[in-house]
Amino acid sequence: MSSRSRSGPPARRARRAKRRERSGVGALALAIVGVLLPGVSYLAAGRRRLGTAVTLLSLSLYGAAAYLALARRDDVVTWALNPDILLWMVVGLGVVALYWVAVLVSSYKMLRPLTAGPGARLAGSAVIGLVCFGMASSTALGAQTLMAQRQLVEKVFSGDKSKSQTRPKIKNTKDPWAQLPRLNVLLLGADDGEGRDGTRTDSVMVASIDTRTGKTSLISLTRNWMRMPFPEGTKLHEQFPTGYWDPNGPKEQPNYYLDAMYRIIPAEHRDLIGPSDNPGADVLKLSVGEALGLKLHYYVQVNLAGFAQLVEALGGITVNINYKVPVGGNDDKKIPPSRYLDPGPNRKLNGTDALWFARGRYKVPGADVARQARQRCTVKAIVERATPQNVLANYMDLAKAGENLIRTDIPQTILPAFVTLGQRVKDGAITNIDLNKEKNYPSGRNPNYAAMRTLIQQHLNPAPKSTTTTPPRKPNGKATPKAPAPDLASACAYNPEG
Repeated sequence: MSSRSRSGPPARRARRAKRRERSGVGALALAIVGVLLPGVSYLAAGRRRLGTAVTLLSLSLYGAAAYLALARRDDVVTWALNPDILLWMVVGLGVVALYWVAVLVSSYKMLRPLTAGPGARLAGSAVIGLVCFGMASSTALGAQTLMAQRQLVEKVFSGDKSKSQTRPKIKNTKDPWAQLPRLNVLLLGADDGEGRDGTRTDSVMVASIDTRTGKTSLISLTRNWMRMPFPEGTKLHEQFPTGYWDPNGPKEQPNYYLDAMYRIIPAEHRDLIGPSDNPGADVLKLSVGEALGLKLHYYVQVNLAGFAQLVEALGGITVNINYKVPVGGNDDKKIPPSRYLDPGPNRKLNGTDALWFARGRYKVPGADVARQARQRCTVKAIVERATPQNVLANYMDLAKAGENLIRTDIPQTILPAFVTLGQRVKDGAITNIDLNKEKNYPSGRNPNYAAMRTLIQQHLNPAPKSTTTTPPRKPNGKATPKAPAPDLASACAYNPEG
């Protein structure tokens, strides 16, 4: 054996020993910097082969993460909404964390000076321990977030075994909007609070969404509507051919109001509905859809008793208040509210105040219509508040709130498409369809549903503008009245005299 080969290992050990002559602080700095790109600290310690291998592996991990974030965002969203993949993500996160900790500890052992005393070694070990603790805490938080997301998806969104009589069958789950160019979602505010016999849907709205542009039209229904119709060919229509009411009863029939259908029909006519995870919601989807002339595809039900928790998780909402809004109170029992929300522009509301802004009605002129208008403004404020940055910053609280507040028949398989659509809705215009209370439902006893259907179709499918030129009219000295702007930005503006 040659003298060159015999001198190889001692020479390498000498070079490594020379590298370890650096100060303890320098060794710590190199080890910690090596956390950003694992492998670099090995190279600094003279372990070229190991350092090169670990560095290449680290660069590959970084490259894969960048590729997924930039080029495969849709896939990442899909994975984040799949409970099984989320579980594997938690496992993967733990493996990566162990890898980083192992690299940090082993690289520091290679880099620390051989001549360091017990005090210096103890201090260095303490710093490394703190860094490892920080990495472990971050990993635990990430794992907790992933598990919260998994629990939210499993608990709120329906799986393969869920039952619904009204949900559409989607053939292409990757692009459901090719099948649904217009998506109609029933929004229910359910109130099962103290003093209530079962659950009542005091808030009933429909969001009709152009899935290509995200343009959304909101339609509010009044809680005391009677004679709600059902589609022909259904058992409910056979039972109530002229709508949900008692032809032989008094003029006012609270048990036949729209807000009572959710609890009463499933309790008294369960056999007319069929298998369903939420028969009350299926009843309303059929009836509201028939009343408005729309096919309602999905529902989202929010428990108003916990609505405040959702707003709190978002950090509050900002609205314009044009008149005093009562907090509490009961008109029927002559119980006055405990306080009022004062008028003012850009009022920041916490969860409790946001709830009463949406539902307060004590001695408010035109209480039901006024409340519907404020509810639409509340929806608008929540959409504006739910920025990606705000959602991520408060995700744990939002996930916890969502588990307790939301019921829906939206299936897990098309959740990624809903995330994409949600961004379009946020960027698109939100308008209101006025169903003309004065003409079509001066009372709730016999609403003119046919006229409402016509209004809705005119709004959603406006006639093309004529290309013919109309000669200008001569001024007659009278101002031409303008119809109120249908967009929510105008409807929800600060206008205390409006």
